[in-house]
Amino acid sequence: MRRGIPLWRHAVAAIALMAAMPSPAQTTVNLREADIRAFIDDVARVTGATFVIDPRVQGKVSVVSEKPLGRSQYFELFLATLRANGYVAVPSGTGQYRVQPAEAGAGVGGARFSTAVIQLTNIDAQQAVDSLRPVLSRNGSASANRAGNAVIVTDFADNISRARQVLRDVDRDRSTTQVVQLRNAGARDLATSLQQLVRQPGGTDGATATAVSVVPVDASNAIAIRGEQTQVARVAKIARDLDQKAAGGSESRVIFLQHADASAVMPVLQQLMGQTPTPVQSSTGIQGLAGTPFGNRQQQAQQQAAAAPVAATAANVGVAAGNSRRRAIITRYEGANALIIAAPPEIQRELGEVIRQLDTRRAQVQVEAIIVEISDTAARQLGVQFMLAGKDGTVPLISSNFSNAAPNLLAIAGAVAAEKGVITGDAADQFKEAAVTSLLGTTGLTSGIASLAGNTIFGFVINAVKSDVNSNVLSTPSILTLDNQPARILVGQEIPVTTGEALGNNLDNSFRTVSRQDVGIQLAVKPQINAGGTVTLTINQIVSSIAATVADTDFILNKRELETAVTVGDGQILALGGLLDDNERKSLQKIPLLGDIPGLGVFFRSTGKSRVKTNLMIFIRPTIIRSQADGDAVTANRWDSIRESQEAMLGFSSLDAMAWDYLRVAPPYKPAPFPPPAATAQPAPAPVQKKR
Repeated sequence: MRRGIPLWRHAVAAIALMAAMPSPAQTTVNLREADIRAFIDDVARVTGATFVIDPRVQGKVSVVSEKPLGRSQYFELFLATLRANGYVAVPSGTGQYRVQPAEAGAGVGGARFSTAVIQLTNIDAQQAVDSLRPVLSRNGSASANRAGNAVIVTDFADNISRARQVLRDVDRDRSTTQVVQLRNAGARDLATSLQQLVRQPGGTDGATATAVSVVPVDASNAIAIRGEQTQVARVAKIARDLDQKAAGGSESRVIFLQHADASAVMPVLQQLMGQTPTPVQSSTGIQGLAGTPFGNRQQQAQQQAAAAPVAATAANVGVAAGNSRRRAIITRYEGANALIIAAPPEIQRELGEVIRQLDTRRAQVQVEAIIVEISDTAARQLGVQFMLAGKDGTVPLISSNFSNAAPNLLAIAGAVAAEKGVITGDAADQFKEAAVTSLLGTTGLTSGIASLAGNTIFGFVINAVKSDVNSNVLSTPSILTLDNQPARILVGQEIPVTTGEALGNNLDNSFRTVSRQDVGIQLAVKPQINAGGTVTLTINQIVSSIAATVADTDFILNKRELETAVTVGDGQILALGGLLDDNERKSLQKIPLLGDIPGLGVFFRSTGKSRVKTNLMIFIRPTIIRSQADGDAVTANRWDSIRESQEAMLGFSSLDAMAWDYLRVAPPYKPAPFPPPAATAQPAPAPVQKKR
């Protein structure tokens, strides 16, 4: 065909050209075992068309017509004869055709070879292929596309048209739906069994095809069956028979739980039956946020909430308790996390449905907190001290000494007097020791003099200091817990706090009672995952430290506590709260009157100024973990952070080496934000060997 012009246009043009030409006398065809090439020559003579014959076109043909044929009718008979013998006429120009085997190219009109994709709606693609085989020619083919439930047909155009018509007749929804109401058996259990029963082998790789669909309707304890009418009737009959036999089944049933804790599910079932629930004994050992005031209040709230439905149930079970059909014995087997229920089939079905809905895998929540405390302390001091005294009392003692100034001038003057022999004995040693201690405790600039001149001791000291201290305390506690499960983490110390002390009658045999108190970073949290990807967090955050020690046994503690409940989006960082503390203190010590003299008063006073600024902020970020892939990503992120720190300090990761040596697994690697191109993809890192 010409480039850009469809083949069917050539066929239409050829037939129209023949119809427009003057009609010669009609021709009667009567050929028996004639050479096909001679037949093509006769067609060229009658129709005026030009044919190029492929060397592979060989053989004999028999063509007989009962009545005379016109030019266009003769040409259509020619095309049909070619197709019957496996050949086609392909247009190659105006009035020109190439006669060749059918598999080599497209033909003209209905004899052209083409491919079509026929979409199916109701029947299976493989079943449709089996239905099309009688319609296709020996050179045609049909294949099933299971992914799109379609049939791909390759054949002559008129055969493809017939295939479409066949599939339209076959691809009709002849299925029916029937609902079977159950009285004894559970809808979900029975539907699972029936699906296994009606499943038929088929497909590839062990795949199966189901002729009938069975869907449980939990709300009405019924099953819906859909499929071919006879199959639906057969399955419905089986369902009714099984439901009837379930009425006389065993009254004891063992249910193995896959995700839920049997000790937590059993009290719920007991309440439904109007029984006194067995106290919950959690296998995790965590009952509320124990150890904190928040935990105590949380436990009380949980106990009150649990008591309310029990009381309500007990008030409404009068009829149920008197009905023998509502009696049930519920217990659990700890070794296998299983529940054992002894009850009539109807009760078995009701409790089984409750267990099914409760026994689901719960999502987890990783809660990360950032505690930032920034402190800025600035202090300035300026003090002047002087002293003048006579050795034998000839000069009266005159001195200035301030508690907010250092060093102590009196101690230094006493040390000078001891050095000159004015003071002797134990007093001399005490003055020297006091002077050294006072000098070692000075900061900043200290200048002065102390001396003995004749009978007079004199001295003065000037001290000036300015200090500025900045601190940045950063803590990042994090914890992972199940949805709606309280959790607590403490990183700190236990310190003894005296609670009592007593002596005997003779002031001997003393004893002291102490309690242990947690000091450090504490995070207690209970997450609840909501619809829409948000998390409600009940949080208790405590930051405590030792400020000072009193009498070597008691402690003064710094404590910052935050207790709140917030709703946060998955992966969102939220500021829970903060405290900005700005404390400024000024001190002035002076000699009356002299300290107020303008200019000279600075030599008779000591001033001090301090300012402490503290900024405390707490941030929280929850991350919902719904699958193993989510958990692997969180673990790899934390692992990778430690790996990078170790490689920066040591040049290798001892954590990776431990994973290989002790855990015998490959260490987790944080996934890349975007997958690298295939051409630049790098192989997985080799195991890191521990350095010797």
